[in-house]
Amino acid sequence: MYRARDRIEEEEWVARLTRAADGLDLGAESRSNAVDLFLSNVPDEERSKPAVAAASLYAGALIAGEERSQGSVAAAMDVTRLSVQGRWKDLLAESGFRPPEW
Repeated sequence: MYRARDRIEEEEWVARLTRAADGLDLGAESRSNAVDLFLSNVPDEERSKPAVAAASLYAGALIAGEERSQGSVAAAMDVTRLSVQGRWKDLLAESGFRPPEW
């Protein structure tokens, strides 16, 4: 869970997630999931935020049943596919979801 102030402090990243979701033609549930996941797992280091945001978008879409490829999410968020691949399962687990085993 995150504080309302976190959303304000991370407004730039929420906007980036929204723009990427637009580019991927994701619905409201995917967007909401992605923002919630990101804000609940904001890393302390600025350099880690792009990868966590991208993994949040990928996982948020997956939860909503709007799966997109890791590569397309990575491209939309301007990170490497490996950044998404290496973080999304842990992100789900840390947020109380049971990630798939595939």
